[in-house]
This record gives sequence, C-alpha cells and structure tokens, in this order.
Amino acid sequence: MGFFEGVREDIAAIFERDPAATSTIAVLLCYPGLHARIAHRINHRLWEHKFKLLARWISQVMRFFTGIEIHPGAVLGRRVFIDHGMGVVIGETAIVGDDVTLYQGVTLGGTGKEKGKRHPTLLNGVFVGNNANILGNITVGENSRVGAGSVVLRDVPPNSTVVGVPAHIIYQDGKRVMITDPKDIKDPLSDVIIALAGEVRELKERLGFSEPASVRGDTSPQHLRAVRTLAEEDGERDQYRFTQRPFDPEYTEIASGI
Repeated sequence: MGFFEGVREDIAAIFERDPAATSTIAVLLCYPGLHARIAHRINHRLWEHKFKLLARWISQVMRFFTGIEIHPGAVLGRRVFIDHGMGVVIGETAIVGDDVTLYQGVTLGGTGKEKGKRHPTLLNGVFVGNNANILGNITVGENSRVGAGSVVLRDVPPNSTVVGVPAHIIYQDGKRVMITDPKDIKDPLSDVIIALAGEVRELKERLGFSEPASVRGDTSPQHLRAVRTLAEEDGERDQYRFTQRPFDPEYTEIASGI
C-alpha cells in the first residue's frame, strides 16, 4: 500500500471511530495519533533500510511533539487509531494488527532484558482502554477488548474482554465468564485468599461448623449456643435502635437521616 493511501485510510478510521472529528483539516492539524502514525511509516522504512539511528532520532522528536513513542522497529497494521495518545508506548518487537484502537497511556512493553520477540502482538480489531499495560511476548486475540488500567501478562483468546491487575477474562464470545476459583487469577492476592479460605475451613472443622446447620441439621450444643448468642445480640441491637429518639445528637446512629 502506498504512503498517501495509508494516510487516507487512517483519516477515514478516525472519522469512523471518533465522533469528535469534524473535518479533514481538523484531523490533520489536531490529532497527534495521526501525526505519530505518519512519522512511523517513514521511520519504519528507514529502520528496514538500516538507517536505525536516524529512525530512532525522528521517533524521539515525534515523541516530544506528540507524547507518543513508537519504536521504528514496531509493526503497525492498517487503520490503527491512537486516540488522544499522550503516554502511549509501543516497543520494538510489538506487532499491531489492522483496525486496532489504542487510548492514552497504553503500553505495549516488555518484561525484562530478554532478546528476540519480547513485546506483545495485537491481532485485528483489538481495543485497548486508557492506561492499560500489555507486557511480554503474548498475543491478544482478534476483536478482544482490554479494560482501562488493566495489566495483561497472559495470552487473551479471541472475542474476549479482560480487566484487572493482572487481567482476567470476564466476557468471551459474548457470554459472561464467572470466576469461581481464585486460582484462575494469578496474583499474590489470590494466593492469600486461598490460604485464608483453607484456614477458615480448618477452624470450622475444629469447631464443628464445617457446614451450615440448615444443610447438615447440626443440633450440637456448641452450635446451639452460638446461634442463641447471635440471636441475643441482634435482639439487643434492635431494642437499642427502637428505644432511642431518631435524631437525638447523643444517641443517633452514624447513618441516621442519610
């Protein structure tokens, strides 16, 4: 595809995806994402023809003017739309497919000092929300969406929506995905939750509360005493609520009158 034909496609993509686009002149003058894309087309060709220092220098100049840093070695497909764009970083070995949308603050980065392919691949139609980080040599499948502020560290299947830190799937192929096992979310917090759940289960077994009384018909003295104590506490709280004047400054509850 020719240079000017590619620029025309980029402008058309902006009109298609941004309702704030009012005219071609406004898009040419006021969209830093378009400016960064035009510069990258030139830089990438320079990079491929071994003018690597010149390509890197131009990319740094464009970073100063646009706030968007695209490494000359990165491969960008057709109709890539970088909306607003401030703080966007695209690494050297990143591959971005066609019709991809990136918002401000997105990072397509690496996770260390490894050599070779160390940045992510975004397939066609991917949408990435603002301040999301997609890190490492992973692949985000076609037509998938990455929620704002997410940190993606694993491959994302096609037609999926991921959110969170680290990101996990909440929708796939239009259906809600329920997380029923903390192990499905690989982060230190899930390990803590698993450990706490194990301790609670052990304590219940020691006290004879491994299952609710309604399920196992527990009539043990320990259980009956615990139920009676809780009922007495609830009764005392109810009595206190209904005997005090509603807006007495000395006795009013915190939430009264809200």
